[in-house]
Amino acid sequence: MADEPLVLGIETSCDETGVGVVRGTTLLADAIASSVDEHARFGGVVPEVASRAHLEAMVPTIERALKQAGVAASDLDGVAVTAGPGLAGALLVGVSAAKAYAYALGKPLYGVNHLASHICVDQLEHGPLPEPTMALLVSGGHSSLLLAPDITNDVRPMGATIDDAAGEAFDKIARVLDLGFPGGPVIDRLAREGDPKAIAFPRGLTGPRDAAYDFSFSGLKTSVARWIEAKRSAGEEVPVRDVAASFQEAVVDVLTRKAVRACKDEGVDHLMIGGGVAANSRLRALAQERCERAGIRLRVPRPGLCTDNGAMVAALGAEMVARGRAASDWDLSADSSLPVTEPHVPGTGHGHPHDHDHVHEMSKDNLYS
Repeated sequence: MADEPLVLGIETSCDETGVGVVRGTTLLADAIASSVDEHARFGGVVPEVASRAHLEAMVPTIERALKQAGVAASDLDGVAVTAGPGLAGALLVGVSAAKAYAYALGKPLYGVNHLASHICVDQLEHGPLPEPTMALLVSGGHSSLLLAPDITNDVRPMGATIDDAAGEAFDKIARVLDLGFPGGPVIDRLAREGDPKAIAFPRGLTGPRDAAYDFSFSGLKTSVARWIEAKRSAGEEVPVRDVAASFQEAVVDVLTRKAVRACKDEGVDHLMIGGGVAANSRLRALAQERCERAGIRLRVPRPGLCTDNGAMVAALGAEMVARGRAASDWDLSADSSLPVTEPHVPGTGHGHPHDHDHVHEMSKDNLYS
């Protein structure tokens, strides 16, 4: 609908420069420039490399997204950007760009939360989110169970990882197996040819006295690494496919078990799964199986919307505009540890697009830093 808010979203929390354009809950463009290949030789994301890649990719990616959407920048109703959590330097690039575009265009600025955006992106595929929404977010940096009565201002943490995130564990085991970086896709692929019951790897924090919704994958990671090392020390061949399948099963077993339990305990009849690891085929299959048995409706965006992207930021920004949430101030700053309880960073009125007097009082360093 033409009267729905048209929002540009910018995502630079890690190693992908994502720019999306959304009208209401309709995705018009999703442009991504990834620097993952530049990090591969280091076996992980290097913050400085990511920041420089964002600088180089920002303007071309924004231009590509606007062209793909078939809209002019002047048509926008707002500019949304990931303000946190994420890598501080990478976030600063996105926030600075969003400030510049919003101010130059005379549009409101919305600094939004990366995790809340991962939940909101599902609206682009399956329509408006039920309220409340139970969400399982799993990525290289996060493993969280969240209850969101209102995605724009009320997101409640149910549980989180106390050590390694699920995606981080995938990357580390892939490194031990000499499979390269990132580890998630290759382990998923090899696991399809392996036996998930071949090796009995541990399931962390699943005892009767353990936290009901928290996650721990550090012990699993150590167990797998020691099992592999024992095989190598004995001069035996490591059954890579069976290791991949058994490790992956241990991860997704715990994730889905706790997510379904949270839904039952809270009386929520649906579950949304997001984040990069939500692209994992076994996680999707086991979640579907367990949700069906429990009478829970499963919502998982297509893989391209699970990984970091600008569309998810634009989706949450559009929801902010539609619900009349306050725009952020022009001195919005990046917050690498922005809590999920803050879906966005509301301002005090100085984020109004026509409040130029306040902006002129600020130094250029503040405006574009």
